[in-house]
Amino acid sequence: MSAETPAVPGTDEHYLRVARRKFRAWRGTRPFWAGLFIMLGGLPIAYFPYAHLQIGHLTLAMATTAGAGSLIIGVLLVVLGISLWFQKHVRVFAGIAAILLGLVSIPVSNLGGFLIGFLLALIGGAMAVSWAPGEGEDAQPAQAGTTSEGSAPEGAADSDTTALKPVVGESNDLSGTSPANGANGRHSAG
Repeated sequence: MSAETPAVPGTDEHYLRVARRKFRAWRGTRPFWAGLFIMLGGLPIAYFPYAHLQIGHLTLAMATTAGAGSLIIGVLLVVLGISLWFQKHVRVFAGIAAILLGLVSIPVSNLGGFLIGFLLALIGGAMAVSWAPGEGEDAQPAQAGTTSEGSAPEGAADSDTTALKPVVGESNDLSGTSPANGANGRHSAG
């Protein structure tokens, strides 16, 4: 291959670079980070009620009476995160459900997984609700001849057309109530 040979993307690249580019393209078309935050929020909520921490010879059991509820909340958050990745049209439902499950986890699951899972679920849920799909490549580019900020773009509205211009020689009064025709703003009933 010489220096003048044009490089074609995807032909001579390493397979990891191609996979990374495809993953980035896939990730850009869905609320990826919102799903990741929601899944990461579900893990501490589901884990901490069943965890036994060892501090030296001291075993600290954090089991609560609502351990099954914590497990259900955690699993639902993980499922909502996965559904955001593969079913992007449920983003508003999944975001609101993640926020509500995060709030419910405060009294049920050791303060929402010691506030870690709670905060991650709230942030991910807010990101899911606020995510909007981007415009495709087929969208029209912005016009090059736009005016300065604060004014309307070209072709949108002419500053001379904001007020009605009188038509010379023709009456544009269709109701017959113009003061110019002597009706004085009232309908003449005959």
